[in-house]
Amino acid sequence: MKKYLLFLLLCTSEYTFAQQIGPLTVEKIMRDPKWMGTAPSNFRWTADSKTLYFNWNPDNKAKEDLYKIAGTSTKPVKAVEKEDEKLLALNYVYNKDQSAGLVEKNGDIYLQNFKTKKETRLTNTLERESNPVFLVNGNVVYQLGDNLFEINLKSAETIQLTNFVKGKKAGKAETKSGTEQDKWLKAEQTALFDIIKKRNAESRTGTRGGRGRFGALSADSKSLKELYTEDKFLNGVIISPDGRYITYKLTTPAPNNHNTIVPNYVTASGYTEDIPGRTKVGENENYSQGFIYDTQRDTVYAIQTSSIPGIKDLPDYLKDYPKELDTLKKKNADRPVNLFGPLWNENGTTGIVIATSQDNKDRWILKLEASTGKFSLVDRQRDEAWIGGPGISGFYQGNTGWMDNNRFYYQSEATGYSHLYVVNISTGAKKQLTSGKWEVQSVQLSIDKNTFYFKANKEHPGITNFFKMSVDGGQPIQITTMKGLNDITLSPDEKYLAISYSYLNKPGELYLQPNKAGAKAIKVTASTTTEFNSYKWREPDMVTFKNRYGADVYARVYKSEKPHPNHPAVVFVHGAGYLQNVHFGWSTYFREFMFNNLLADNGYTVIDIDYTGSSGYGRDHRTGIYRHMGGKDLTDQVDGVKLLVQKYGVNPKHVGLYGGSYGGFITLMAMFNESDVFASGAALRSVTDWAHYNHGYTSNILNEPFNDPIAYKRSSPIYFADKLKGNLLMAHGMVDVNVHFQDIVRISQRFIELGKDNWELAVYPVEDHGFLEPSSWTDEYKRILKLYENTLKK
Repeated sequence: MKKYLLFLLLCTSEYTFAQQIGPLTVEKIMRDPKWMGTAPSNFRWTADSKTLYFNWNPDNKAKEDLYKIAGTSTKPVKAVEKEDEKLLALNYVYNKDQSAGLVEKNGDIYLQNFKTKKETRLTNTLERESNPVFLVNGNVVYQLGDNLFEINLKSAETIQLTNFVKGKKAGKAETKSGTEQDKWLKAEQTALFDIIKKRNAESRTGTRGGRGRFGALSADSKSLKELYTEDKFLNGVIISPDGRYITYKLTTPAPNNHNTIVPNYVTASGYTEDIPGRTKVGENENYSQGFIYDTQRDTVYAIQTSSIPGIKDLPDYLKDYPKELDTLKKKNADRPVNLFGPLWNENGTTGIVIATSQDNKDRWILKLEASTGKFSLVDRQRDEAWIGGPGISGFYQGNTGWMDNNRFYYQSEATGYSHLYVVNISTGAKKQLTSGKWEVQSVQLSIDKNTFYFKANKEHPGITNFFKMSVDGGQPIQITTMKGLNDITLSPDEKYLAISYSYLNKPGELYLQPNKAGAKAIKVTASTTTEFNSYKWREPDMVTFKNRYGADVYARVYKSEKPHPNHPAVVFVHGAGYLQNVHFGWSTYFREFMFNNLLADNGYTVIDIDYTGSSGYGRDHRTGIYRHMGGKDLTDQVDGVKLLVQKYGVNPKHVGLYGGSYGGFITLMAMFNESDVFASGAALRSVTDWAHYNHGYTSNILNEPFNDPIAYKRSSPIYFADKLKGNLLMAHGMVDVNVHFQDIVRISQRFIELGKDNWELAVYPVEDHGFLEPSSWTDEYKRILKLYENTLKK
């Protein structure tokens, strides 16, 4: 009996030990992240707001399961997959009094009557119908293929509204005569087949392609105007609510561009296979032109971008290139723009278009005079660096919309921080609704259009909370109060909040809270494992310091309780450039968070800095790297080291740094241009030459290589490779389709030609930009730790 009890005790002890992580090692923290536990995600409410569904994996299975919180319960229950899919809240397009809604499901259009709770299927085809909207008259319009169709809900008649035709109109198109053989074959086909004769006749009379939704030609569609798309791509087909105007864009693909290729060496076939890649910065961009089809006048005309105020204004950086500036001034050309919209008000009297210049310097909010295709100015944001910030980005229409038939809301960095504005389109009067040295990060207009709900970092740059305020302005009312990051999914009836909340050393969990100020948030999930919880993860010191330019810079510091006698330090540099990592929530860099704890356990002091160019701190911080990456963003790392020396007792001769992507780029620049500060560095998946990165990101900050070579030469590490003094480790995935492996190969060749021997390169044959395999993460971070142990402790 005693032996049996001893056996049970040993088994229990072994099980308990297995659940304790003990001393941190690279092998332990770089395992498949499921060892930590999986946070809940993908929150969605049912339309009646009574049930919340989410994905979760509390049992550490191979994949997540579907869970739900139902009724007044706060206990998660495993749901039957897709059991209530039809009840989930959908993105309905509402009619004027919100008594009915339209939605696309699986390529068909459905009409929901919210009063009777009756759903009617309007289409049932193998093809996809999409983009349903209500017209002012109550009819429904949707898109099938390239064309718009209108359903009269009273008569059930379907009418085709547009007749887009690929190619050019006969007689105006550039025809190719072809060979004598081609002509003979064409004539033979016509002579042999009646169907060819019929289709040729239909083409000449303009009747072909005008078939109604259910196969019959409606009386109106037989004579539909042919809208030729030529050799361009058709997109952005939008109808005004009164049904009169149909706007669309024709996009000409960028000519003569070179797409990159990423070779894949470890393949199932045994052969090297090519992965198609992106273009590089400075390549030609697609060109789009907008058109308006006036159905009343049965005429088509171009949208007049030349009427945009400031369309010919040139950017200030061209002053560094006098000859080129003089040439452009003489040319006096309109700058190419991207158009989003129009966004029509409810009664269809006014359409708003968001326009962004392709040189990234302007964003206009414009009123479209639909009868002429001309614009009048509502608001213009000009930034000699680049247009950006929360809710403003130049790649989409931003956080914008109609509050009623006269008032339109949008965000602007006019004060240096992204805030919420309202403009009366009729009078031109503008009103700023929020203000202060903080950012509005997301906006949602209430169902009754009387309230704005928004997420903002009002309390601290690294703390987000949920607020509400009247559409007329006033003091924002704070709804959530938990210190950290609060991401909100609002229930359809706007009575409840599903909160994904995380803290510095606590991964995200689901909380539920009534949508009221002062209400208590109830924790619903507990996702972290016993093993993860067995270690006391640090709450890093949240500090600020003044950089050499007098600006406030925020940082996390991981203190070591038992510093090594050399008092070494490591700087972690987050990636993405425009990203925030010094916040009070759980970091997306969770592996690096754990590695920083490991370093602190082994006698290092670690600092993680939201350097110039990081998000969350307003316009000046965001654009402080314009035309010089590796400038203020690098000197902020150096100034952070001074803080460690002065306040944490770090030895300035024993400092290293590491980071991936943009962090890898900064690591290279630091090892080249601040070699007296950094003894060693690990540069992971690094950009080494910005002229080889993508267009969307790089052209914002550095313009383009052919028109601003100064910016590229002072921002690209490859031009400073000769200055390498300390010990450098580089690591890169060979199938990286973001920062190509070519980047690291090119700088390696520079080191070889320069005779440098204090560097090494670790390559990962199966890894893309973000590593997936635990073995790769483990190998990479064992090398980083070895680098520091050999260079900062000896």
